[in-house]
Amino acid sequence: MKLSVNLNKIALLRNARGENYPDLKYFANKTIDLGVDGLTLHPRPDHRHATSNDVIDLSNLARERGVEFNIEGNPFSKPNNEFMGFSELVKIIMPNQITLVPDTINQITSDHGWMPGSHDENLKDTIELLKESTDNVKISLFIDNIIGVEYAAEMNADLVEIHTGKFSNAIDNGDTSILTEVQEMIDCALNKNLLINAGHDLNLNNLHYLVKMGNINEVSIGHAIIIDSLHYGFEETILKYLNIIRN
Repeated sequence: MKLSVNLNKIALLRNARGENYPDLKYFANKTIDLGVDGLTLHPRPDHRHATSNDVIDLSNLARERGVEFNIEGNPFSKPNNEFMGFSELVKIIMPNQITLVPDTINQITSDHGWMPGSHDENLKDTIELLKESTDNVKISLFIDNIIGVEYAAEMNADLVEIHTGKFSNAIDNGDTSILTEVQEMIDCALNKNLLINAGHDLNLNNLHYLVKMGNINEVSIGHAIIIDSLHYGFEETILKYLNIIRN
């Protein structure tokens, strides 16, 4: 299992003061120094946290440092003021991975995955165009359930990212029956030759369940890392997550 650190919340703190403090590049380099496998940013059209320039800067940094860069976002997000547009950013940065999320501008966070709908043809065409405009990129769909896994295969995605919000809530409530549901999604994805990622609300208390299950390619974690850093410090927090994943 690989760890990709989402740095959106550090960008959010920076934006609150209108200055380059905290410095996103500093913390990106720090995470790489500590041994993480990749960086993730999820730019939104309102630039509430990661900006288009952040995406360009950190994708270049990741390439220079030899780690993967994952850009998340809604593939239908068009250029808007300083936001360059999702597909436009992909063409500029040539990422290692693209995670497509069906979020809207007014969502606080990504709270649901892809399901069949009126966007089917547009999504499939967009995935094809993204693959044509990049080099060996892997495209992932953010999904909630087995229907989402099957949908990702139909859309010709390479991976799924399991939305682990429901999983996290269940574990918090002592309900480990959710593991059966997660395992069914993993098995379905494997049967369809899809790689499996996971993300959303993963933390030091629940991550080990996914490690034990196996067959998960990568986890993307951001919010919990910043919260845990308030308790343990940034470096110690990253090492705690890496220790769970690699031991």
